[in-house]
Amino acid sequence: MGPEAKLYKKLRKVSKDISWIRVENLSSLGTPDLLGYNINGKFFTVELKVTKTNKIRLSPHQKAFHIKHPNNTFILIKALTGSRKGVKLYEGKNLMELDACGLKLEPLRQDLRACCSYLTWLEP
Repeated sequence: MGPEAKLYKKLRKVSKDISWIRVENLSSLGTPDLLGYNINGKFFTVELKVTKTNKIRLSPHQKAFHIKHPNNTFILIKALTGSRKGVKLYEGKNLMELDACGLKLEPLRQDLRACCSYLTWLEP
């Protein structure tokens, strides 16, 4: 099991009030990994990333997706090493800053439980 699959497994376990659909899409490159539906009836997407550095590797297609769809899109990052170790949530609309600054950019939420709580209570 790869690192993003392990992150997804933990995410599902912690976020019982979110219905998740894992998107395996080869026809539309850049589509985020997950489609979520929360208890308030809100749909959103989440791109999962795992990194050993401060830099986040996003494909040009993934960048284009978040630029074209800045609302209700998120990037959930698990940093494995360094001072910024842990899970962080960023909004898709902050993609350019995230790409430029990496994990030095202030996240929307930190810690897997806090990230899941935020996504659980998003309003429609």
